[in-house]
Amino acid sequence: MAERVLMKGNEALAEAAIAAGCRHFFGYPITPQTEVAAYMAKRMPKVNGTYLQAESEVAAINMVLGAAAAGARVMTSSSSPGISLKSEGISYLAGSDLPALIINVQRAGPGLGGIQPSQADYWQATRSTGHGDFHILVLAPSTVQEMVDLVADAFDLGDKYRMPVMILSDGMLGQMMEPVSLPEKNLENLPAKPWATNGHKNQRPHNVINSLYITPPELEALLHERYAKYEQIKNTEQRAEEYLTDDAEIIIVAYGASARVSRSAVDLARAEGLKVGLIRPITLWPYPNACIEKNVAQAKSFLCVEMSMGQMVDDVRLAVNGRRPVEFFGRTGGIIPTPAEVLDAVKKIAGGL
Repeated sequence: MAERVLMKGNEALAEAAIAAGCRHFFGYPITPQTEVAAYMAKRMPKVNGTYLQAESEVAAINMVLGAAAAGARVMTSSSSPGISLKSEGISYLAGSDLPALIINVQRAGPGLGGIQPSQADYWQATRSTGHGDFHILVLAPSTVQEMVDLVADAFDLGDKYRMPVMILSDGMLGQMMEPVSLPEKNLENLPAKPWATNGHKNQRPHNVINSLYITPPELEALLHERYAKYEQIKNTEQRAEEYLTDDAEIIIVAYGASARVSRSAVDLARAEGLKVGLIRPITLWPYPNACIEKNVAQAKSFLCVEMSMGQMVDDVRLAVNGRRPVEFFGRTGGIIPTPAEVLDAVKKIAGGL
């Protein structure tokens, strides 16, 4: 069994990226994700990698674009307002069909808000990461170990589909410490990237990375092709975890840090004889509609729990499609809900069934 070490989420995530072959990091400090950049600043020179603190978030994401175009495994990290500044560059990455890993350790907002944990960037991550017709893959860990495990998956998925991937973390997961097993470095089987602009040595035609298309029919055809790929991803890459859903009459849907709280609330509810279960989305895009669909027939009600005023609840309601009630419970402004508060929300629903 691999040795387990106690690590903070942000630092474990960074070490996992190095193990996955990331050798280029461009970022800018902002709490609560600064430890990612600080860790990379120490480690990258030791693995012959590149660490560069850009002059701004805008500069950092454009450096990511350049490294991705050259075929490198490259990562950036930021927190809520910093991701907003990177949104134009993320759109350019998507429009150029380039893989890159983007970390968002969410803080409370809007504006500068506060540095406490939040999940209020769900809409941004899944709906409006930047301008134009595009999607990015969005993964949501709920433990430090899962943060580590999803990093390699994120790089692999990005390379497979040639698109940006975001890991949506938060101030709680980024700052907490848990024992983790770090992956072995695997740099032997990184995928070939024949499309990369990394020098042709007169062995192949020039590669061009571009997101500008002057002719509307050409751009429309490219977008149709890209959306066909998105449909393939929806059909093959949905991920979710279920907990005690087999006989559940009330199903909580929660991701990330909120799912940790909700799992405890499920245990409390079961101890009181309430048939409650949990669905934890791991992919936020594509959203795991199939998992919710599987449970609609038996469930009498759904409860969405978030650290926001209610954002993922829209996707739960779309998946349920009016067949069952979908309620919402959330805390916001940087306040983490407690298991007791979630249990109270469950009891209110149970009282009306």
